[in-house]
Amino acid sequence: MNIPNQLTVIRLILSFVFLATMTFIFPHSKTLSLLIFSIAAFTDFLDGHLARKHNLITSFGKLMDPLADKVLMAAGFIMLIPTGHLPAWVVVLILAREFMVTGLRLVASAEGMVLAAENLGKYKTSTQIATVIYFLLLLAARQSGSLLSFLSPLFDVKILSPSVLGSLLIWGSLILTLLSGFNYMWKNRQLLSDC
Repeated sequence: MNIPNQLTVIRLILSFVFLATMTFIFPHSKTLSLLIFSIAAFTDFLDGHLARKHNLITSFGKLMDPLADKVLMAAGFIMLIPTGHLPAWVVVLILAREFMVTGLRLVASAEGMVLAAENLGKYKTSTQIATVIYFLLLLAARQSGSLLSFLSPLFDVKILSPSVLGSLLIWGSLILTLLSGFNYMWKNRQLLSDC
């Protein structure tokens, strides 16, 4: 297994570790969650970069890389719902788009086609990652005894507050997610022409 594929597997494993650190409350659990999610998100950039740079693109990577991305992002968004920072309806719309695109990729695969990621989808992913990291940073800074508690006053500054920056990130993620999903479906509508 090449290095990009190993990074993909690591991202998948880290997604489940992230779920555990978000579920169980212990000293510095939110800081650890932030660290784990950030490392996992970085592997998303790194594995794609290495695969393209060293021509290490494989069928395994084409299948598992987007799947690992979706598992990580679903874990991040779903675990933020109980915190009250992310509305459930936003998460449902985001996940619906992800399922729709995954389904389209499966249809394409059955036809012997591989649908590549598009730039709009990459912007969408970057915005989603920034959104999750922002709220994880907020949770870590506000957790009692946190190593990052010194950052807590920053979130009281109007522009950096959850009501301003948090809302911009949520709406940016949602709009880019829906736009990229619609764009992806429209460009590949021939796959669904027999409906």
